[in-house]
Amino acid sequence: MVVIFEYVNANERGKREMLDIRVIREDIKKVKRAMLNRNQNVNLDRLLNLDRERKILVSEIEQLRFKRNKWSEEVCKLKRENKSVSVDFVADINAIKDKIQKQNKRLLATENQIEYFLARIPNIPDESVPIGKDARDNKVVKFVGDLRKFSFKPKYHWEIGEKLDILDFNAASKISGSRFAVLKNEGCDLERAIISFFLDTHKKKGYKEIMTPYLVNRASMRGTGQLPNLEEDLFKCANDDLFLIPTAEVPVTNIHRDCVFEESFLPQKYVSYSACFRREAGSYGRDTKGLIRNHQFDKVELVKFVKPETSDEELESLVFDAGNVLELLKLPYRLVLLCTGDIGFSSSKTYDLEIWLAGDGTYREISSCSNFKDFQAKRMNIKYLKDKKREFVYTLNGSGVAVGRTFAAILENYQQEDGSISIPEVLRKYTEFDAINPKK
Repeated sequence: MVVIFEYVNANERGKREMLDIRVIREDIKKVKRAMLNRNQNVNLDRLLNLDRERKILVSEIEQLRFKRNKWSEEVCKLKRENKSVSVDFVADINAIKDKIQKQNKRLLATENQIEYFLARIPNIPDESVPIGKDARDNKVVKFVGDLRKFSFKPKYHWEIGEKLDILDFNAASKISGSRFAVLKNEGCDLERAIISFFLDTHKKKGYKEIMTPYLVNRASMRGTGQLPNLEEDLFKCANDDLFLIPTAEVPVTNIHRDCVFEESFLPQKYVSYSACFRREAGSYGRDTKGLIRNHQFDKVELVKFVKPETSDEELESLVFDAGNVLELLKLPYRLVLLCTGDIGFSSSKTYDLEIWLAGDGTYREISSCSNFKDFQAKRMNIKYLKDKKREFVYTLNGSGVAVGRTFAAILENYQQEDGSISIPEVLRKYTEFDAINPKK
């Protein structure tokens, strides 16, 4: 059991600056360059003007409070001495109180504007991230596994699944709409087998399994960086202000919100299976068939809480663990280092694992492994005790991996000329069959 201490300081819990404004104050050129590399247009000069305005207001309020307190003490002294207090003196004190209230309102409005700005500024890319505008500038690090040579023209996974009667997209469309799938017969066995295999493999690597709610509140979404920028891609329950999770990263990481770890308990590693829900806003017309870009899909997620000095090593380890399950399945993939213009909002550095789909004849993302550094921890107030001081942890996460896309990759890469599917050896103890054959 991890020993943690929950915060009881309400002020510390309530104040969360995303990208630390001190970083912007101290090196605005660096932050501007980082935003430019990310293709982000952020008015940092306006933000610093608001920051200076906040400082001036805080100073004015402190001076007014000092003056008010001093005059109030004088009034008390006069009353103790049974001396009269002039009406003008009392009026002056009340005028100061009114001015303090007005300045406090201005301060609150200014702080809200600052928070609005900071909540929308993405993380600063790590220096090792290649500079680029979009996915075309990503760097392929390596290829893993051999592409199978077929003696026949390989089919798409949705064609295979429907012929084998293990996928039914028409039924899903009738029930829910486009971009959903119904799994049937041996397809259900294969899906469960993939999930169990992923969970068992990662648990053997020291990840602790955890199951969380699929509905989370706004604070949880904000903590991991889905809000406010990505709200259009989320499914929201309007009456309750709850959101369906886009990934288990959200609830798992928020478990330790407003908490402090003992240093000796780091790193902490979790694995979690969940259904995931995304609108896929802006992606219409792309990957409309099959399992690649659905509104609901299964995924196994890996989450880490680590010390800053070990985060680079932990990211490489995370990438290895995600790739390992694909290698055990004997599915070829490539490892890609994302450029500054393609990394996610909260990420400082991201590797994508892209699986080969033989029928489609292309690589598709199946896992993103990211180091967020202290970006999420600052939003969620997650710290650890280091030399009796509280420091922010670094958070990492990655898919370990997407189940539906693994399902699709197995169908396309393990398809046989007679229309059957051979089951990868490591899954056979879960499925209890070694092939899915056409129905007679």
